[in-house]
Amino acid sequence: MTLRPPILALILTILWLGLYLSLEPLAGAAVNALPLPNTGHITDAVRFFVFEAPKVLLLLVIVVFVIGVIRTYFSPERTRRMLAGKSLFLGNILASGLGVVTPFCSCSAVPLFIGFVETGIPLGVTFSFLVAAPMINEVALVLLWGLFGWRTAVLYTSTGLLIAIVSGYIIGRLKVERFVEEWVMDFRSRGDQAAEETLSWSQRIERGFEAVKEIVGKVWPYILAGVAVGAGVHGYVPEDFMASFMGKSAWWAVPLSVVIGIPLYSNAAGIIPIVHALLEKGAALGTTLAFMMAVIGLSLPEMIILRKVIKLPLIAIFVGVVGAGILVVGYLFNFVYG
Repeated sequence: MTLRPPILALILTILWLGLYLSLEPLAGAAVNALPLPNTGHITDAVRFFVFEAPKVLLLLVIVVFVIGVIRTYFSPERTRRMLAGKSLFLGNILASGLGVVTPFCSCSAVPLFIGFVETGIPLGVTFSFLVAAPMINEVALVLLWGLFGWRTAVLYTSTGLLIAIVSGYIIGRLKVERFVEEWVMDFRSRGDQAAEETLSWSQRIERGFEAVKEIVGKVWPYILAGVAVGAGVHGYVPEDFMASFMGKSAWWAVPLSVVIGIPLYSNAAGIIPIVHALLEKGAALGTTLAFMMAVIGLSLPEMIILRKVIKLPLIAIFVGVVGAGILVVGYLFNFVYG
């Protein structure tokens, strides 16, 4: 007997929740079963991949499903009408604020980015969310406050929000929708037609399942590749070497730290202890925070995943605009705390 979509969705949600909550012990058991040493760089990299890859995929599935159901109520045209009375800049502010309260790392924020684009939300607004979601969250704020004081936490939050708002606004003004992959735009068009229909709750859930099948089926190899890159460099951050050139006097330390940070992958909570260690070794605060912003806001794994959704010219624009903002923040912190 075939289960009705609502019952099937409930069963799968319970299974999803159980698996998600069990990820850490399951990943630990899987790594322990492998012929690897108890500690070491290779073991850390494997443990990182075994935990992060299913976590991001699970987040992708649930986010795409929920957005797939929600978008049956809000067609792109209806969304555009809702935003018609608001300026683009206000949309960037709202999206950045949403990103602050959304506890996603850069890779797991990409599914929401995809959903925003498909729902017809302006591209610049979606980029504001994509920048703010990983860069600013409550965990990062608490750790920054505890380690460096409230002034640093407030200044970091303010400058991070400013980067998200301004970079999204600039990208929106550039009119770069032509650099979004065609399959995303085609999916948006089909969703627009479907959303105009009068659907039952079961049919809306079925559309959610269809969204998962189509979107996850296209992007999962990119997610695994992105997390693999992050795992490959996890645990290899050369703290002593980096601290040696991250002082205040070297003007090139800020851009070099940003370049070094891009191939790495971590969320804010994971990178802050490294930031603390670098500062204890004598690194400048602005240079170190610029490194942190590059790791969590411009990670190479995120770029690999985004490549399935947007074309290389738009990725280059995104990296250039956000990177410029991070450089300004780095120099600003070094000036203020110099």
